[in-house]
Amino acid sequence: MMRFGGWVAGVALALGMATPAAAEWREARAKHFVIYANTGEDDIRRMATRLEQLDGAMRRMHAVAEQPGQTSNPVTVYTVASANEVQSLCGKCPNIAGFYQPRASGSIAFTPRRGSSEGSIDPQIVLFHEYAHHFLLGNASTAYPAWYSEGYAEFVSTATFDKEALRVGVAAMHRAYSLLRTDMNIETLFDSARRKLSVEQRAAVYARGWLLTHYLMFSKERENQLGTYLRQLNEGVPSLKAGEAAFGGLKALDKDLDRYLNSSRITNVILPYTMLPVPPIAVRTLSEGEQAMIGLRMRSERGVNRETGREVYDRALRTVGPYGDDPVVQGWLAEMAYDAGEDAAAEAAADRALAKDPKSVQALTYKAMVLMRRAGNSRDAARWAEARRWIVKANRLDPDAAEPLSLYYRSYRMAGAKPTNAAVQGLYRAFELVPQDQGLRFMVAAQAIELGDIKGARATLRPLAFDPHAPADNPAAQLLALLDSDKVQEALARIRGNAEQAAPGGEAP
Repeated sequence: MMRFGGWVAGVALALGMATPAAAEWREARAKHFVIYANTGEDDIRRMATRLEQLDGAMRRMHAVAEQPGQTSNPVTVYTVASANEVQSLCGKCPNIAGFYQPRASGSIAFTPRRGSSEGSIDPQIVLFHEYAHHFLLGNASTAYPAWYSEGYAEFVSTATFDKEALRVGVAAMHRAYSLLRTDMNIETLFDSARRKLSVEQRAAVYARGWLLTHYLMFSKERENQLGTYLRQLNEGVPSLKAGEAAFGGLKALDKDLDRYLNSSRITNVILPYTMLPVPPIAVRTLSEGEQAMIGLRMRSERGVNRETGREVYDRALRTVGPYGDDPVVQGWLAEMAYDAGEDAAAEAAADRALAKDPKSVQALTYKAMVLMRRAGNSRDAARWAEARRWIVKANRLDPDAAEPLSLYYRSYRMAGAKPTNAAVQGLYRAFELVPQDQGLRFMVAAQAIELGDIKGARATLRPLAFDPHAPADNPAAQLLALLDSDKVQEALARIRGNAEQAAPGGEAP
C-alpha cells in the first residue's frame, strides 16, 4: 500500500478523467482490468486504455510474454470520488491516496478521481505504483528487496501520456522532499527489511529506492549488476553481502548515486503508442440494481469481518428488494450474506442468481463455499462431494479462474483428507495465475514441504520474506529461518496455521 502526506504541490485527475456533476456508474472490461467508475463512457474508456498501455509498456520493457490464463484474473479497479472516500473504504488508513489488495478471488484496487486537498498526490501515481507491484509479483518468481520493490513501483508510477508516446521513468517529483531532506545511508537502504524505520526513513526507502532503480536502469557502466545482485539474493545471500559483491562496494555505489541525483538531466523510456496495442474494451452502464448496490459492493469487496459484514448485509437487505431477478446483484448479495454468517440467505441468493444466469461463476463459488462451511470438520464424504460438485461447475465454466481451483484444494484440507493429485495440481495452477495472493503462497509452500521439496518452499516464501509492508515479525522470514535450521515439521505446522485458519471469504486485512 502506498502512503503519502499532503506536502506535494499540484494535483492532477486520475488517468485523465473528468469529474461529472452527475453520471451513471459504468463498467469497462479490458484484457487485464475491470474498471468501475461513476463517469462518462469516454472517460472510463480512456482510463482502461491507459492502464492497458501501461501494462503493455512494462511487458515490452522487460520482454515479458502474456501468461496463458492470466486474463481470467484481471485487476478490478474501483474509482471513487475522492481520497477521503478511499480512506473511508480502507478503514484505519490515514493519509493514503489509494490501495490495492491481491487475492485469488480477484485482485482489487481503489483509486480516487481527485486528491483529498490541494497539494495531495496525483491518484494516477498511486494506482500505477500499485499495479507495478501486481505486475512484478505476477510475472516473475524473483524475490525483491524493499528498496527495489518500492523503487521500481515509483519508477513506473510517474508514467506520462504525451500526444504520440508513453514516457516511463519520468522524475518522481513527489519524492523530492525525501531525496533532498532525509539522509539515508546505503547500508540502511539495503538492509531496510530487517530494521525498524521511522516514518521519514520509510519514505526515504521509496525515494532513494526510486533513485537507485532509475540509475541502474540506465547506467551503462553498471549494466547487468542489478541482475547479479538479485540472483545472489535469491540464492540466500544476505542483501548487504550481495550488494557489496555485485556493485563493487556499496559506498562507491552511494557516491555514484549522489552524483546521479545532482545531474542536470534525467533519462526516461519513450514508447510510441503504435508499439503498445490496446485490446478491445467493452463498456456498459450498470443495471439499475447494480447502480443501487455498487457502494455496498465496494465495501464488501474491500473485505469485512463478521461485524462489518453484518452492517453491509443489513444495508443490502434494505436495498436489494426490487432486484431479485438481477443475477449480478444476487451474486453480490450471496457474498454479503456469506460474510455476515447468513449461510441460508447466501445459498438462496446464489440460487436466484443461477436461476437467471447458470454461468455465474460467483454464484457457483458461493454456493460451494456455503456447503463447505456447512460441512465444517465433517468427515462425511457425500457432503464434501456435493460441495466439490459446485466448485467443478465453476471451474468448467472458467478453467483459469483461480478461486475455484484453490477452493477445490482447500476442501480436502478442511475435510481432513489427503488432497488428490488433481487438487494439488489445481493449487499450483491457482498460484501460477495469482502469485500475488499471500494465502496461496503459504499453501503452496506447505504442500511443497509435504512433498519434500524444501528448495521449492524456500523459493515460494522468499518474496514474502522481503515484503516491504510486512510486520517486524515477518512470518515468512521466520519460516525461512526454521527451514534453514532443518526444523521442517515446526515450519510446516506454522505455515498450515497461516494458510488455513480462516475459512474462505472476504476478510479484511
